[in-house]
This record gives sequence, C-alpha cells and structure tokens, in this order.
Amino acid sequence: MATKKQADPGPSLPGTAAASAGRKAWKKKTPVEVVVDQINKLRDEVTKDEEALKDKRRQLQKMEEARKIFEAV
Repeated sequence: MATKKQADPGPSLPGTAAASAGRKAWKKKTPVEVVVDQINKLRDEVTKDEEALKDKRRQLQKMEEARKIFEAV
C-alpha cells in the first residue's frame, strides 16, 4: 500500500504575498545601529539592576532594624 504525502509548502520566499502579509520585511542594520541597540539594551539592564539593588538595600535595612530590636530584648 502506498500512501500519498502532502507537499509541505515550506517557508515562503521574501517578496511573496504570504511573507508580506504576516511580517514586515527584514532590513539589514548598519554597524552603528547595532552598537546603538546594544547600548540601549545594556542601559535598560543597568536600570533594572539598579532598581533591584535599591529594593534589596531597603530589605536589608529593615532586617537590620529588626535585628536591633531582637538584640535589645
């Protein structure tokens, strides 16, 4: 018994109707754009890490205050 395989359409080629309907066209970035994007991503990470550090410092301060209370008792 032979079974028929359905042809897999596979990925569509750029410029076809299916490719333009689902996604926007890929645009090659210049080296300057790549570096600027990396700088922006790193700046966002640093900002996020600084906020996390501030939260941990506040938590540490509260814990040290609690320790002082427990040691005083």
